[in-house]
Amino acid sequence: MSPSRGALVTGAAVTAAAAVVLTVVVWPEGSGSGPSGDTASPSGTSAEAAAPSPSRSYPMSSTPSVIPAVREHTAARGPGWQPGKDSTVVIAKGSQVLADEAELLAKELKIRYRGAEPARTGDVELALGAKDAGPAESYTLTVRDTKVKITAPDESGVFYGTRTLKQSLKADGTFPEGVVNDRPDRPQRGLNLDIARKHYSAEWIEDRIREMGDLKLNQLGLHFSDDQAFRIESKSHPEVVSDEALTQDEVRRIVGLANSRHIEVVPEIDSPGHLGAVLAAHPDLQLRNTAGVESKGSIDISKPGAAKLIDELLEEYTELFPGRFWHLGADEYQALTVQNPAASYPQLQRAAEEKHGSGATIEDLATGWLNDRAAVVVPKGRTAKAWNDGLFRGTKVKADENIEIEYWTGKEIGARPPQEYLAAGYKMLNLNDEFLYYVLGEPNEFVYPTGERIYEQWTPMVLRGTEPVADRYSKQILGGRFAVWGDLPNAQTTQQVANGIRMPLVATSQKLWDPRKPALSWARFQELAKRTGSAG
Repeated sequence: MSPSRGALVTGAAVTAAAAVVLTVVVWPEGSGSGPSGDTASPSGTSAEAAAPSPSRSYPMSSTPSVIPAVREHTAARGPGWQPGKDSTVVIAKGSQVLADEAELLAKELKIRYRGAEPARTGDVELALGAKDAGPAESYTLTVRDTKVKITAPDESGVFYGTRTLKQSLKADGTFPEGVVNDRPDRPQRGLNLDIARKHYSAEWIEDRIREMGDLKLNQLGLHFSDDQAFRIESKSHPEVVSDEALTQDEVRRIVGLANSRHIEVVPEIDSPGHLGAVLAAHPDLQLRNTAGVESKGSIDISKPGAAKLIDELLEEYTELFPGRFWHLGADEYQALTVQNPAASYPQLQRAAEEKHGSGATIEDLATGWLNDRAAVVVPKGRTAKAWNDGLFRGTKVKADENIEIEYWTGKEIGARPPQEYLAAGYKMLNLNDEFLYYVLGEPNEFVYPTGERIYEQWTPMVLRGTEPVADRYSKQILGGRFAVWGDLPNAQTTQQVANGIRMPLVATSQKLWDPRKPALSWARFQELAKRTGSAG
């Protein structure tokens, strides 16, 4: 996760954002033999003015200008679509669950929402298809006969279709005639935000959620507890909460907005390390070595009160965050960074042997701690996540095989290559600190990413350093998140952070949706981001 402790080493011509888009040319009957003699409709004309007529012909349509780029566009002759004065948004019969998506789109396009009514000339229709009609989050967007129809097997797919429509209209004024078939490459795509070291207002976070939704990102990680602060109101343990913190009502509002954009919030209370703010209110649980020296941010997991405190917090916040995932942290436990952990922390060694038998180590005790915390959140319907350096090689106790491993670095003490976890069958997420880390103040040789290296060199398969893992592991790599860490929180204002992460996040969204080599140069991709509104 955060690098704070580890010893770290180092555009009209613009149409598609990335990886080669399959374009199928359709020549309708009576449309002529080819593009010669065709003239494009004047830009800025209304939907009514652009309606097909026997006296007009149209060139073949171009690929929509969007980020992330659509995977497939079947071109056709026609005027395309733009909202006219009588255009409305409707939902198909039996698709009432799409009302929120329809109302949002209507508001964004400044047209009326009519509900579950038949589509008329100039309308946009949203419809749910059969569940087996395509992969999760996929969609089909058809522009034909001055109408738009967006269909998908789930609500998320329909929402993403509306994002494609919105972006293309902003970039070009008209959505091209034809059919888009689109889907993401990876199921988990997002932003990870350290709100513990640096406080961000609810409004700031909500602005990022809106940007994420338009980029078809679906996961927001909130790291809200660390050594510096604990940033969300607690009813069960108010004593641990910092002065600047989100209220639970603000969190509910954030989660509600995220849900409306089909984004899941992944909360994280890191333990048994990174607990300095919690331990400031519970000094009796502070880990100390034989000389009585505190191990910064580390809780003494040999004490029964340690598990009780953390589990009470987990119980409280699983009610506040209803998503499918919970991040347990597990990284950088300082007891395991010294030369001889058993000699420095004999109480941990005794606890390991008492709990896990002769020959057990402090690594076994820490692994058991992780499994025990997972046992709190999993019965509540959550999938547990942990950082890669919280799982150890050669232990008697094995980490629960259902924990999703979030790989951030290969530079920590005892770091293991990602292939070890993959070969053991674990599913993984990519937060490669070589590409996906935006660390405030640029400590430990970190440099603020611009997005260019992500766009040109990174894929979800590049988990560590710059080399991809073998293709046979592809299905185990579920996606990734671009991560913002507040190691030196005053190095940038919140507005500077928002501006600084925008293009890296845009690039990440492209490569998580379609990891193939982009069709556009970085310069043209940046131009497209400005035209679609993705660059701010």
